[in-house]
Amino acid sequence: MKKKITQTAGRDQLGKFAPLFAHLNDDVLFGEVWNDGATDTKTKCIVTVVALMSSGITDSSLKYHLENAKKNGVTKSEIASVVTHAAMYVGWPKAWAVFRLAKEVWTEEASDLSDYEKSIFFPVGEPNPYGKYFTGKSYLAPVSTSGVPIFNVTFEPGCRNNWHIHHASSGGGQILICVGGRGFYQAFGDKPVEMTPGTVVNIPANVKHWHGAAADSPFSHLAIEVEGEGASTEWCDPVTDEEYAKVNE
Repeated sequence: MKKKITQTAGRDQLGKFAPLFAHLNDDVLFGEVWNDGATDTKTKCIVTVVALMSSGITDSSLKYHLENAKKNGVTKSEIASVVTHAAMYVGWPKAWAVFRLAKEVWTEEASDLSDYEKSIFFPVGEPNPYGKYFTGKSYLAPVSTSGVPIFNVTFEPGCRNNWHIHHASSGGGQILICVGGRGFYQAFGDKPVEMTPGTVVNIPANVKHWHGAAADSPFSHLAIEVEGEGASTEWCDPVTDEEYAKVNE
Protein backbone atom coordinates (compact mmCIF):
# COMPACT_ATOMS: atom_id res chain seq x y z
CA MET A 1 0.00 0.00 0.00
CA LYS A 2 1.30 3.44 -0.89
CA LYS A 3 2.28 5.47 2.15
CA LYS A 4 0.10 8.56 2.58
CA ILE A 5 1.99 11.84 2.64
CA THR A 6 1.15 14.09 5.59
CA GLN A 7 2.37 17.58 6.41
CA THR A 8 1.98 19.76 9.50
CA ALA A 9 4.48 22.55 8.74
CA GLY A 10 1.70 24.99 7.86
CA ARG A 11 -0.11 24.62 11.16
CA ASP A 12 3.12 24.35 13.15
CA GLN A 13 4.53 27.61 11.79
CA LEU A 14 1.51 29.63 10.62
CA GLY A 15 -1.51 28.02 12.25
CA LYS A 16 -2.36 31.05 14.38
CA PHE A 17 -1.03 33.77 12.07
CA ALA A 18 -2.48 32.52 8.78
CA PRO A 19 -4.84 29.59 9.44
CA LEU A 20 -6.28 29.53 5.90
CA PHE A 21 -2.81 29.38 4.36
CA ALA A 22 -1.85 26.64 6.85
CA HIS A 23 -4.93 24.64 5.83
CA LEU A 24 -4.18 25.04 2.11
CA ASN A 25 -0.56 24.01 2.64
CA ASP A 26 -1.17 20.97 4.85
CA ASP A 27 -4.56 19.70 3.67
CA VAL A 28 -4.73 20.73 0.01
CA LEU A 29 -1.17 20.90 -1.33
CA PHE A 30 0.31 18.05 0.72
CA GLY A 31 -2.97 16.40 1.67
CA GLU A 32 -4.69 16.18 -1.73
CA VAL A 33 -2.28 17.15 -4.52
CA TRP A 34 0.74 15.17 -3.29
CA ASN A 35 -1.47 12.14 -2.57
CA ASP A 36 -3.16 12.18 -5.96
CA GLY A 37 -2.57 8.77 -7.54
CA ALA A 38 -2.29 9.82 -11.19
CA THR A 39 1.50 10.27 -10.87
CA ASP A 40 3.83 8.57 -8.43
CA THR A 41 5.64 10.38 -5.63
CA LYS A 42 9.04 10.13 -7.29
CA THR A 43 7.72 11.93 -10.40
CA LYS A 44 6.11 14.62 -8.23
CA CYS A 45 9.43 15.15 -6.48
CA ILE A 46 11.23 15.70 -9.80
CA VAL A 47 8.53 18.08 -11.06
CA THR A 48 8.71 20.08 -7.81
CA VAL A 49 12.50 20.43 -7.96
CA VAL A 50 12.33 21.64 -11.57
CA ALA A 51 9.50 24.08 -10.73
CA LEU A 52 11.48 25.60 -7.86
CA MET A 53 14.64 25.72 -9.98
CA SER A 54 12.83 27.50 -12.82
CA SER A 55 11.49 30.05 -10.31
CA GLY A 56 14.96 30.72 -8.97
CA ILE A 57 14.11 29.39 -5.49
CA THR A 58 17.25 27.84 -4.08
CA ASP A 59 16.72 28.25 -0.35
CA SER A 60 15.90 25.69 2.35
CA SER A 61 12.62 24.77 0.64
CA LEU A 62 14.52 23.48 -2.39
CA LYS A 63 16.89 21.49 -0.18
CA TYR A 64 13.86 19.95 1.57
CA HIS A 65 12.45 18.85 -1.80
CA LEU A 66 15.84 17.53 -2.94
CA GLU A 67 16.01 15.44 0.24
CA ASN A 68 12.44 14.29 -0.37
CA ALA A 69 13.37 13.33 -3.93
CA LYS A 70 16.28 11.24 -2.69
CA LYS A 71 14.09 9.60 -0.04
CA ASN A 72 11.60 8.63 -2.74
CA GLY A 73 14.14 6.94 -5.00
CA VAL A 74 15.68 9.69 -7.15
CA THR A 75 19.32 8.72 -7.59
CA LYS A 76 22.37 10.96 -7.91
CA SER A 77 22.67 10.26 -11.64
CA GLU A 78 18.96 10.95 -12.17
CA ILE A 79 18.98 14.31 -10.36
CA ALA A 80 22.12 15.31 -12.27
CA SER A 81 20.40 14.48 -15.56
CA VAL A 82 17.18 16.28 -14.57
CA VAL A 83 18.95 19.48 -13.50
CA THR A 84 21.19 19.47 -16.59
CA HIS A 85 18.17 19.04 -18.86
CA ALA A 86 16.22 21.81 -17.09
CA ALA A 87 19.25 24.14 -17.32
CA MET A 88 18.85 24.23 -21.10
CA TYR A 89 15.44 25.82 -20.64
CA VAL A 90 15.60 27.85 -17.42
CA GLY A 91 19.23 28.98 -17.17
CA TRP A 92 22.76 27.93 -16.33
CA PRO A 93 23.20 29.93 -13.07
CA LYS A 94 20.06 28.30 -11.65
CA ALA A 95 21.52 24.87 -12.37
CA TRP A 96 24.74 25.77 -10.55
CA ALA A 97 22.72 26.82 -7.51
CA VAL A 98 20.73 23.56 -7.51
CA PHE A 99 23.85 21.44 -7.96
CA ARG A 100 25.48 23.06 -4.89
CA LEU A 101 22.55 21.88 -2.77
CA ALA A 102 22.21 18.52 -4.54
CA LYS A 103 25.85 17.66 -3.78
CA GLU A 104 25.08 18.11 -0.07
CA VAL A 105 22.10 15.75 -0.33
CA TRP A 106 23.67 13.06 -2.52
CA THR A 107 26.98 12.69 -0.70
CA GLU A 108 29.88 10.75 -2.13
CA GLU A 109 30.30 8.55 0.96
CA ALA A 110 28.44 5.49 -0.24
CA SER A 111 29.74 3.31 2.60
CA ASP A 112 28.41 5.63 5.34
CA LEU A 113 24.77 4.66 5.78
CA SER A 114 24.06 6.78 8.86
CA ASP A 115 22.24 9.51 6.91
CA TYR A 116 20.49 6.94 4.77
CA GLU A 117 19.28 5.10 7.87
CA LYS A 118 17.51 8.29 9.01
CA SER A 119 15.45 8.25 5.81
CA ILE A 120 13.92 4.81 6.41
CA PHE A 121 11.65 3.53 9.16
CA PHE A 122 13.76 0.49 10.07
CA PRO A 123 17.34 0.07 11.31
CA VAL A 124 20.08 -0.95 8.89
CA GLY A 125 21.27 -3.55 11.37
CA GLU A 126 24.50 -5.51 11.53
CA PRO A 127 26.67 -7.05 8.80
CA ASN A 128 24.66 -9.78 7.11
CA PRO A 129 25.54 -13.27 8.42
CA TYR A 130 24.65 -14.58 4.95
CA GLY A 131 27.22 -12.25 3.40
CA LYS A 132 29.03 -15.11 1.65
CA TYR A 133 26.03 -15.32 -0.69
CA PHE A 134 26.24 -11.63 -1.60
CA THR A 135 28.44 -9.54 -3.90
CA GLY A 136 29.23 -6.38 -1.92
CA LYS A 137 28.24 -5.40 1.61
CA SER A 138 24.79 -6.01 3.08
CA TYR A 139 23.20 -5.71 6.50
CA LEU A 140 20.40 -7.48 8.37
CA ALA A 141 18.03 -6.17 11.04
CA PRO A 142 15.27 -8.26 12.63
CA VAL A 143 11.89 -6.52 12.62
CA SER A 144 9.80 -9.41 13.97
CA THR A 145 11.09 -12.79 15.15
CA SER A 146 7.78 -14.20 16.43
CA GLY A 147 4.71 -15.13 14.42
CA VAL A 148 5.75 -14.19 10.89
CA PRO A 149 9.53 -13.56 10.73
CA ILE A 150 10.34 -10.21 9.09
CA PHE A 151 13.82 -8.84 8.44
CA ASN A 152 15.05 -5.59 6.98
CA VAL A 153 17.84 -6.25 4.48
CA THR A 154 20.01 -3.30 3.41
CA PHE A 155 22.37 -3.39 0.44
CA GLU A 156 25.16 -0.89 -0.18
CA PRO A 157 25.20 0.56 -3.74
CA GLY A 158 26.13 -2.17 -6.22
CA CYS A 159 25.50 -4.99 -3.73
CA ARG A 160 23.29 -7.92 -4.76
CA ASN A 161 22.70 -11.46 -3.58
CA ASN A 162 23.38 -14.61 -5.59
CA TRP A 163 20.80 -16.29 -7.74
CA HIS A 164 18.76 -18.40 -5.34
CA ILE A 165 15.58 -20.45 -5.02
CA HIS A 166 13.10 -20.70 -2.15
CA HIS A 167 12.01 -24.31 -2.46
CA ALA A 168 8.72 -25.67 -1.06
CA SER A 169 6.49 -28.62 -1.86
CA SER A 170 3.44 -26.43 -1.17
CA GLY A 171 3.04 -22.79 -0.19
CA GLY A 172 6.34 -21.08 0.47
CA GLY A 173 8.09 -18.28 -1.35
CA GLN A 174 8.95 -14.80 -0.17
CA ILE A 175 7.55 -11.25 -0.15
CA LEU A 176 9.82 -8.23 -0.59
CA ILE A 177 8.69 -4.71 0.37
CA CYS A 178 11.06 -1.86 -0.52
CA VAL A 179 11.41 0.61 2.34
CA GLY A 180 14.31 2.73 1.11
CA GLY A 181 16.61 3.58 -1.77
CA ARG A 182 16.41 1.91 -5.17
CA GLY A 183 17.08 -1.64 -6.26
CA PHE A 184 16.01 -4.48 -8.51
CA TYR A 185 14.39 -7.90 -8.40
CA GLN A 186 14.79 -10.31 -11.30
CA ALA A 187 13.39 -13.78 -11.85
CA PHE A 188 15.48 -15.96 -14.13
CA GLY A 189 14.50 -15.39 -17.76
CA ASP A 190 12.32 -12.34 -16.95
CA LYS A 191 12.94 -8.61 -17.17
CA PRO A 192 14.17 -6.94 -13.97
CA VAL A 193 11.68 -5.11 -11.75
CA GLU A 194 12.81 -1.74 -10.38
CA MET A 195 12.06 -1.36 -6.67
CA THR A 196 11.58 1.97 -4.91
CA PRO A 197 9.88 2.70 -1.56
CA GLY A 198 6.46 1.05 -1.55
CA THR A 199 7.22 -1.52 -4.28
CA VAL A 200 6.03 -5.00 -3.33
CA VAL A 201 7.27 -8.17 -5.03
CA ASN A 202 5.70 -11.58 -4.40
CA ILE A 203 8.21 -14.33 -5.19
CA PRO A 204 6.60 -17.74 -5.76
CA ALA A 205 8.28 -20.85 -4.42
CA ASN A 206 10.74 -22.68 -6.70
CA VAL A 207 11.56 -19.59 -8.81
CA LYS A 208 15.24 -18.79 -9.38
CA HIS A 209 15.87 -15.09 -8.77
CA TRP A 210 18.09 -12.38 -7.25
CA HIS A 211 17.62 -8.93 -5.76
CA GLY A 212 19.91 -6.07 -4.80
CA ALA A 213 20.75 -2.38 -4.94
CA ALA A 214 21.14 -0.15 -7.95
CA ALA A 215 24.71 0.78 -8.79
CA ASP A 216 24.29 4.33 -7.45
CA SER A 217 21.93 3.89 -4.50
CA PRO A 218 21.63 1.92 -1.29
CA PHE A 219 18.54 -0.26 -1.08
CA SER A 220 16.48 -1.69 1.76
CA HIS A 221 13.63 -4.16 1.68
CA LEU A 222 11.64 -6.10 4.21
CA ALA A 223 11.96 -9.84 3.60
CA ILE A 224 8.91 -11.85 4.66
CA GLU A 225 9.09 -15.61 4.44
CA VAL A 226 5.85 -17.30 3.32
CA GLU A 227 5.13 -20.44 5.31
CA GLY A 228 5.28 -23.63 3.29
CA GLU A 229 5.90 -27.35 3.53
CA GLY A 230 9.41 -28.58 2.93
CA ALA A 231 10.74 -25.02 2.74
CA SER A 232 14.44 -24.49 2.09
CA THR A 233 16.71 -22.05 0.28
CA GLU A 234 19.15 -23.08 -2.42
CA TRP A 235 21.94 -20.59 -3.12
CA CYS A 236 23.26 -20.64 -6.67
CA ASP A 237 25.93 -18.76 -8.66
CA PRO A 238 26.63 -15.06 -8.11
CA VAL A 239 25.05 -12.51 -10.44
CA THR A 240 27.87 -11.71 -12.84
CA ASP A 241 29.07 -8.17 -13.51
CA GLU A 242 27.75 -8.50 -17.07
CA GLU A 243 24.27 -9.54 -15.86
CA TYR A 244 24.24 -6.75 -13.30
CA ALA A 245 25.42 -4.10 -15.79
CA LYS A 246 22.50 -4.87 -18.13
CA VAL A 247 20.03 -4.20 -15.31
CA ASN A 248 21.61 -0.80 -14.58
CA GLU A 249 21.69 0.41 -18.19
